[in-house]
Amino acid sequence: MRVDQFDFELPEALIALRPSMPRDAARCLVVRNGVFQDWHMRDLPRLLAPGDLLVFNDTKVIPAALSGVRRRGDGNEAQIHLNLHQRVGPGRWRAFARPLRRLRVHDTITIAQNFTAEVIGLEMGIDVALDFNLSGAALDAALAEHGAMPLPPYIAAKRPVDARDVQDYQPLFARIKGSVAAPTASLHFTEALLQSLEICGIKHCFTTLHVGAGTFLPVKAEDTDSHQMHAEWGNISAQTAQIINAARKAGGRVVAVGTTALRLLESAAEEDGTVKAWTGETSIFITPGYKFRIVDALITNFHLPKSTLFMLVSAFCGLDVMQAAYQHAIRTGYRFYSYGDGSLLFRAQL
Repeated sequence: MRVDQFDFELPEALIALRPSMPRDAARCLVVRNGVFQDWHMRDLPRLLAPGDLLVFNDTKVIPAALSGVRRRGDGNEAQIHLNLHQRVGPGRWRAFARPLRRLRVHDTITIAQNFTAEVIGLEMGIDVALDFNLSGAALDAALAEHGAMPLPPYIAAKRPVDARDVQDYQPLFARIKGSVAAPTASLHFTEALLQSLEICGIKHCFTTLHVGAGTFLPVKAEDTDSHQMHAEWGNISAQTAQIINAARKAGGRVVAVGTTALRLLESAAEEDGTVKAWTGETSIFITPGYKFRIVDALITNFHLPKSTLFMLVSAFCGLDVMQAAYQHAIRTGYRFYSYGDGSLLFRAQL
């Protein structure tokens, strides 16, 4: 499909720079069979049914944003900002760098005393490969000390990361470190909302998918067939698979909380709609025409134009429906992207 079919104009004022407080006060656009209804995230117990199962992603965001100085023997210096996005070894990461044009292979970036990174690969216009002077647990400790929360560029370009983001950009139940971007649909959940859902007979379980920053980038190819999807590591335990299969057998709907949970579930799903225990990397790319095997409903935020995530929700509900839904959201002032409002989408076939 042509990528420009997934484009739309978004007023800059609708890009949220802070989340709603409390988290479940965010608005929620319900899309069911082409009909749009305006609710709030705290209304989810009324919008779902007893026996439905919420599937969360319990990944935890690491402080993957770094700043350092690139120095050369001729005295030339440049301030470099890094967003790590894929770990490729105990001491090696791929990273988005600003300004990328200031870097060359073999450059060393000094982040702090005794904490440096050498550029060992560079793909101009895309990213760099870095070899840190630390590895494993020592590198993780250095990131915790010197890194910051890796806010998406549409937020970070407008304000600095601050102490509030340490909590705001982390889901309530985050527990397994590894993501360099938040599973943003989960940011809407509070203890009070989880308790209300439980009281209404709506259960939940957890999977893990370590989110890469490439998730949120626009697709630069002209056709979806030419786009190479990034890979992300995920895990579904045998216990979680059993809970999901039991819920489906009892007639409950599987509700993925976020596109990351959906991609993981669909990666592990069997043709008969059951899910198995699964561990590995997934680069599943979901576009219109994809046949969903297990996910019945999706809770998700509003995504960037021409992104793989807008393509995914268009596959879930239909491209025409989602184009109309986003226009409705724009007209009625929904807040977009990571810190923005959310939606509850029901699969088009239902």
